[in-house]
Amino acid sequence: MYRCGGVSVWRCTGVSVYQSDLFYLYRVKSHPPKQKSALEVMKGIEQPSQVNEQAVNILQNSSRKLLTKEDYLLGIRSGNRAILGQAITLIESTLHKHQLMAQDLVAACLPLSGKSLRIGITGVPGVGKSTFIEVFGKYLTSKAHKVAVLAIDPSSQRSKGSILGDKTRMETLSVDANAFIRPSPSAGSLGGVARKTQETLILCEAAGFDIVIIETVGVGQSETAVHNMVDFFLLLMLPGAGDELQGIKRGIMEMADALIINKADGDQKVLASLAQSQYQHALHLFPPPPSGWLPVVMTCSAQYGIGISEVWDLLSQYRDHVGQNDFFKKNRLEQTKERMHGALEESLRQHLFGNELVSALIPLLEKQLEENKLSPYVAAQQIIEAYQAAKKS
Repeated sequence: MYRCGGVSVWRCTGVSVYQSDLFYLYRVKSHPPKQKSALEVMKGIEQPSQVNEQAVNILQNSSRKLLTKEDYLLGIRSGNRAILGQAITLIESTLHKHQLMAQDLVAACLPLSGKSLRIGITGVPGVGKSTFIEVFGKYLTSKAHKVAVLAIDPSSQRSKGSILGDKTRMETLSVDANAFIRPSPSAGSLGGVARKTQETLILCEAAGFDIVIIETVGVGQSETAVHNMVDFFLLLMLPGAGDELQGIKRGIMEMADALIINKADGDQKVLASLAQSQYQHALHLFPPPPSGWLPVVMTCSAQYGIGISEVWDLLSQYRDHVGQNDFFKKNRLEQTKERMHGALEESLRQHLFGNELVSALIPLLEKQLEENKLSPYVAAQQIIEAYQAAKKS
């Protein structure tokens, strides 16, 4: 930067950027341009280009190159969070070459995984999941744990986009050196998210994170998918919620290993204690879980940090319990088998709809369905038969 006539001037890649139009007129007067014809003058003064071509070329040439599997593996093993994030992006990619490379990378990370405690956290919107996870995560990092948070963000059915704002809601935890937060879109597919999340979980464990928290989009079908990949399933509840959630309570409560009533502070403290008693009585009506662990109901206030250490103590008790009766190992083996079946179903679906004959047949069958000329079951059978015929030919 230099000063000329009391006006600051910046030079960037050979192009002057002026602070005001006054200096521009001064420069034109000092260095008069070549005389133009009357026709050229009518066009007005030629302005400098608004696009810095040199900057554009630098940006285009600096695009990130795809690392090799060895580079990814080395970065993950060394705990490089930037490379870990790139590896997760590779897993989430729909490009065929990326999927093949991601499968090789996950296979290479498998021997390094399986040593963390996997925690699933769910609850209705507004229950304070992000606040709870941030405070709970900070408590764990203060105890020398390394925490990875995998947040599944709902995708729009219309635009197919996601906000992915979990890192902004966990500002303190996101800058913690011992924490890693990765929001991922649900992309409208629960099975696909389960597989991607599971592969991401393996990479996080290989990177040395001993606590992995999976936050679901809310109470719904995705909870079943997440429950089948975690060791401990925690359900956050609101005090004084009443019966408006009764339709979803039973299925979720049967899966939960603990019910935590959040926002138990101020005027809500009495309501939280009453809800704790009611939920604890309701849990006795459910059949005992295969783990032999009796779900516990607790209260906490994530906003004020009340009851957070007690939640961790409860998790430690659970880990000791399922470790002694061997349920921990058996449960993970069953989860691995279920993931194999899930991956098989997804692969078959991709092969089926990726078939050219099937792709051409589906619009024709859909037209017949619209005209009420065909049963959906018959149409599905015709698609299967067409696929089998295509494979034989």
